[in-house]
Amino acid sequence: MKKLDKERVLLAVAAPVLALAAAFVVTALVLLATGKEPFNAFGIMFEYGVKADSQVYILNKATTYYLAGLAVAIGFRMNLFNIGVDGQYRLAAFFAAVVGGALKLPGLVQIPLILLVGMLVGAMWASIAGLLKVYRGVSEVISTIMLNSLSGIVISYLLVDGRLADLDKQTNIVATDPLPSSSHFFTIPAGGDLDPIWGFIVVAALAGVGFWFLLGRTRFGFDLRAVGRSESAAQASGVNVKRMVLTSMLLSGAMAGLIGMPTLLNDTHQFTSDFPTGIGFTGIAIALLGRNNPVGIGLAAVLWGFLERGANRLEFEGYDKEIVGVMQGVIVLCVVIAYELVRRYGLKRQQQRVGAELAAQAKADKGTDKQEVPA
Repeated sequence: MKKLDKERVLLAVAAPVLALAAAFVVTALVLLATGKEPFNAFGIMFEYGVKADSQVYILNKATTYYLAGLAVAIGFRMNLFNIGVDGQYRLAAFFAAVVGGALKLPGLVQIPLILLVGMLVGAMWASIAGLLKVYRGVSEVISTIMLNSLSGIVISYLLVDGRLADLDKQTNIVATDPLPSSSHFFTIPAGGDLDPIWGFIVVAALAGVGFWFLLGRTRFGFDLRAVGRSESAAQASGVNVKRMVLTSMLLSGAMAGLIGMPTLLNDTHQFTSDFPTGIGFTGIAIALLGRNNPVGIGLAAVLWGFLERGANRLEFEGYDKEIVGVMQGVIVLCVVIAYELVRRYGLKRQQQRVGAELAAQAKADKGTDKQEVPA
């Protein structure tokens, strides 16, 4: 049993390790092709990434990316591709900022209210794709991509001076009303003159624990994974597949509603036209790299933050900043290939073990039969 556990752990780690190694090799070849020194670039990234201020930056970035990875992973566990996480999180952050800016309640009431609004808006927006899939058979990939565009249109329409936003004439920036100080989330001092660590990292960690418990230790999680493996088999065992699909989209959307909260509650304290975009698509890469496991997703989120931090330094050292984008893209591509290779190897090993066990059992039965034959 211990040997089996070791093999499972090795197979789980093999795919991301192979993907990262291949990504560094490909990136090194790209740098060489452009006449740049690859090892010097990697050294600059590492040296800059381990500095104290960089570590704070990476943790704050990883908080947002971790939540994005969890939102995507909920759908992936059920073989659902929620490509609309980006639209869900932006729309949720917008309405949460509007509600938070309009109210002036004690922090113990207002902060949970803002979080609840974000989760409800994200879940409601994701439920549209879930309902279309369950009742009309529309692919969630197509519907969520379209809903991404639609969410951007809704925000653009409402984020206008005189509607749900105001124009700052000094900066010429259109933004929602700023959150009152009572709804600012706590921060963790990093010491010295360093920026603080966002306190929302605690909420992200709790979300990861909740993800692990719900999907790995409950009947609901078992049913969700069963539907992801085989809808027909799950339905035959009594699972309501349509309800599971809709519930999964709701949970994924609710988690997506939390993605913008670290930025909103710990940083900007209002929603502006330049609120971060593309985080939902980053979450797809992080969920793939982390193998839909909360610990793996956390490590992948930290890695993504590290790569982005290194990209900022490379630009000052004469390297193209886009080289990190190439590395990230190659990582995603290599992850898909590596997972398939590892899956096939694991399946082959499993078949070999089953064959060996059957052969050993047949040999033992044959020996028993010989002993029972009378002299």
